[in-house]
Formats: sequence, C-alpha cells, structure tokens
Amino acid sequence: MNKHHYCIIMAGGVGSRFWPMSRTTHPKQFIDILGKGITLIQETYQRLAPLVPKENVFVVTHESYKELIKEQIPGIPDDNIICEPARKNTAPCIAYASYKIAMKDPKALIVVSPSDHLIKKDKTFVKAIKACYEKAASEDCLITIGIRPLWPDTGYGYIQYKESPVKEKDPRIKKVKTFTEKPDHEMAQFFLQSGDFLWNSGIFVWSVSSIIKALEAHAPDMAELFKECQKYYYTNQEAKHIEKIYSHCKNISIDYAVMEKAPNVYVRSSAIGWSDLGTWGSLYQQLGKDKEKNAVVGKNVLLFQSKKCIVHVPKNKLVVIEGLEDYIVVESSDILLICKKQDEQQIRNFVNEVKAQKGEKFI
Repeated sequence: MNKHHYCIIMAGGVGSRFWPMSRTTHPKQFIDILGKGITLIQETYQRLAPLVPKENVFVVTHESYKELIKEQIPGIPDDNIICEPARKNTAPCIAYASYKIAMKDPKALIVVSPSDHLIKKDKTFVKAIKACYEKAASEDCLITIGIRPLWPDTGYGYIQYKESPVKEKDPRIKKVKTFTEKPDHEMAQFFLQSGDFLWNSGIFVWSVSSIIKALEAHAPDMAELFKECQKYYYTNQEAKHIEKIYSHCKNISIDYAVMEKAPNVYVRSSAIGWSDLGTWGSLYQQLGKDKEKNAVVGKNVLLFQSKKCIVHVPKNKLVVIEGLEDYIVVESSDILLICKKQDEQQIRNFVNEVKAQKGEKFI
C-alpha cells in the first residue's frame, strides 16, 4: 500500500433531516441507519481501508464527537482526530486537515469523503479512487467523483463535463465545465436528458500540494489562517489557536470556495451505487421492500393494508401498523415520528418547533 495515500473523513454534521434517529449528541454518521449491524462511519472507514494505511486516516469532526470516533474506530491515533470548535461547512474542515497532513507528508495524495454516504459497490469505488490517485500524483489537478443521474433530483448538485484537453489514461475522467447547485425540477430534467451532467458526490481526490495551492489562490484569507497556525499543529497549543482562527473562518463549502473557481478541476464518472442518504425518502429507495413496497428496519413489525411506507424502529419493539400509505414511521428512544413521505422536508421545521416548545431534550 502506498505510504503517501491519505484520507480525510468528514464527520462533523448533525444530520437533522434524519431526526429523530439522528440527534445532536449522536448524529446520523454514528448510527446503524441501514439496519446492517454497522454504522455509516464504520462502513466509510472499512471502504477506505484497501486504499489508505491506517495511520494515514484522518477524521474531522466536531469536538463533542471525539469520544464517539474513538469508540467506533478503535485504535485511531488522537492526532488523527481533528476536532473543529465550530461547524463552518466543508472548506475550513478540508483546509485544516490538509495543512496538518502537509506538515506530516508534503507528497500526500488525499481522498476526501463524507462519513455518512452509502456506497454499495466497494470494489468499484476502490478502482475509481485508484485511478484518481494516479492522475493526482502526476499533475496539478482537483478531482471529484461524479455519479450518473438516475432521476431529476433537485436535492443534489450537478457537474457538467466536457472532454479533457489531453488523452486521459482513464477515459472516465473528464474536464469539468460547470457546477450547478440544487436546480429546480425543470432544470434537473434538462440535465438528466442532456447526458453530460453528473451528480456531485462530494468525494474528492487531489495531492496535498494541489489543494493548498488552490486554497491559497481562491480562498486566500482562509488559507492564511491555517497556514499561520501550522507551527502549533501536533502540539498542546493546537486546540487553543484553532479556536481563535475558526471565529474568523467563513462558513462556506469547498465547492463554492474552490471547486467552482479553479481552472484545473476534473470529474470521474463512477457507478459505485452511491446515495448521500440525505433524507428518509432517499433511505427508502435504498432498502429492500416487501410485496406492498414497504421498507422496514426492525425485527417485529406487522403491516396491514399499508403500502409504500418506511418503518424504522428498535429491533425489540413490536409495532403494528394498519391503513397507512406513503408514510414515514420512526421510533428512537423517547421519540415517535409519523409523517407523510411527501412532507419529509418539514422535518427540520418539526425539529425547530420541538426545540421551541420542549427545549433541547429531544433534539
């Protein structure tokens, strides 16, 4: 295994759209949301294991989740758990980890992955990342993994591509032409039909020198903050100085900060069985169904005259449901949610209302 291969697993999100399973103290990435006996972050770690030496796995998370990381990824070095004092989106997260890795290994090749996505085809994923590592090792470029769209989804970002200016060793790698964030349905339908658009998976590959060069060119204020802090990395002064600079960091994604501005961005089309598992509806699409198209996670669920529901309940709970169609039914500890699937975007509003009326206990 290549000693210069690294990964950054981003694991700081709250996942409020998966409430009540996902809670502030125990969010989506730390949950066995698929009912497979393994959490999403553990799946992510295992998926990257064939690509990256264990000592080169870095996890960026909110400081409140450090113990959860150590519990779910046993043996990970403390220095490899990068704790953010505040959630400032993906650009500061990636910048912080990249400057730390650069101090350890200036020749590092990095894959950046969310901790809470579903990828069904692990071997295909490994093959795709290896092809991107190879390109990133040979030239100054930024690569993202793109997914062929299956329907006109308005919740995903889209990447338009064109042929690369040079002959690529891997013909699936294309030059990025444009990024579009969450289009309306009509535009998403056009993207689907045009054939030269891919979903943006949020998975990236680059050399550490390329991403730092891009940050310094396109997000110079942020880059300067993390560069100035380098002398404190891997010391007992690191947390104190990071807390100071995070108050000056812009809340911005890596797509807006860098990818949409950089001229050297590529995309690799990859059929990896991907979903960002962003909503209960997206989870429903990924689970097995019974003859009435109900998707159930739970050992003791009885459904009568019910269709197209997603039910997620504790395995020891007996649940009897009659007469529901297209509903979400979720129980987690002391909370029961029953909601129409078509109204799942309201879940964030429910969370806000619960917080206003009942306080933090149920959030």
